[in-house]
Amino acid sequence: MKIRLIAVGAIASLALAGCATSPGYSNGGNYGGNYGGNSGGNYDNGYNQNRCNDCGIVTRINAVASGRTAPTATGAILGGLVGAVAGHEISDHTGGSKGNQNIAAVAGAVGGALAGNKIQQNVTGNSYDIQVRMDDGRVIMVNQKDLGGIRENTYVRVVNGRVVLR
Repeated sequence: MKIRLIAVGAIASLALAGCATSPGYSNGGNYGGNYGGNSGGNYDNGYNQNRCNDCGIVTRINAVASGRTAPTATGAILGGLVGAVAGHEISDHTGGSKGNQNIAAVAGAVGGALAGNKIQQNVTGNSYDIQVRMDDGRVIMVNQKDLGGIRENTYVRVVNGRVVLR
């Protein structure tokens, strides 16, 4: 019976791990053009040379549908099952009493359900294509899951492939 529970837990864990993806960047993190200097083109446009190389103004925001769907509570249910099995097994192998095993199973189920729900939201949620006209004249497009208060015509900075408020 224990081997069967472990097998079910392992399969459910693999199923959830397969749902977790890294955020997709439409251009692979490459900002395009000449990132640090003017050797590839003249981006001066009369701006002051003491400007921020990573800063610009948001010119457009487009919502992009993920195209992925899943029933509403799938992530929470699978996460709860995996968490309950894992919590029970961990408590069982560490010498916990029956009461502790039950408490560990409930805590694991709650934690797993929360984690599974968040994974499902990340996988099936929409993202945004944010177009930024940089101070040096380049125009870049960044795809990210959340806007974090960013709107059109706001001054932003591009850091590690993400647009953040400045």
